[in-house]
Amino acid sequence: MSDIEQQLESAAWPYWEAEAEIAKRFFAKATNDDHIFYLKAQLWKELNPVDGYFNGLHRELSNLVDMYPKVDKEIDRHDYHFLLTQLTEEFNHYVMLADIFEHLMGRPISPADTIQLSEEKKLGDLRRGYVEKDDPLLKAAVGFTEGGGARLFREGKKLSGNTVNDMTAKAMQTIYDDEEDHYRVQAKEAVGHIASNADLERMMHAIRAISAQRVRMRAEMFRDTMTEAEIGAFIAANERPLN
Repeated sequence: MSDIEQQLESAAWPYWEAEAEIAKRFFAKATNDDHIFYLKAQLWKELNPVDGYFNGLHRELSNLVDMYPKVDKEIDRHDYHFLLTQLTEEFNHYVMLADIFEHLMGRPISPADTIQLSEEKKLGDLRRGYVEKDDPLLKAAVGFTEGGGARLFREGKKLSGNTVNDMTAKAMQTIYDDEEDHYRVQAKEAVGHIASNADLERMMHAIRAISAQRVRMRAEMFRDTMTEAEIGAFIAANERPLN
């Protein structure tokens, strides 16, 4: 990992670890009702991943259908396969989490069961704001922060002790395996857009802003398991020095 990649990771690190701590505390005491609440929000996220960057599973699937005639003509087949794989993985994440939701509810899931919480909407607005600036550097920052370093799934895959926890651990192990290295791949891409210290500072500023909003999103999703003061203190305690 290059020095620049390490600096990008260090900028996001305390926020990602805050997401993990929020999830860890939530799962330690979560009732079935708590699981239902967070699943409704997480299922929305699975159907609308990285709102403003990856444009929802339905639209992405439609785009892939339109792109297919261009494979090995205007579009490299390896790039197309990557997009197909990404879409399949995202839908599988939805399938596994929806199975847990149906187990808890005792009925089939419906479209009305997925919800976008207010802090998630703010996160989407923030991401779109960066993407719509048509600045490759800022768009790379959005891609780098996607998934929060897979910290939620790192914690969720450790669960055990009852059927819901076992189902959750299995789903989150799969998601973790799929997404564990995403930020590293995005970091390598981001480096190509950094030509000066000013560029690096601008990207790290965007990374921190998005990551901070991700923490607020997780706090709402996990029913304020940590207070705002606790989150602020945790982030400060987990700051990593920049090279």
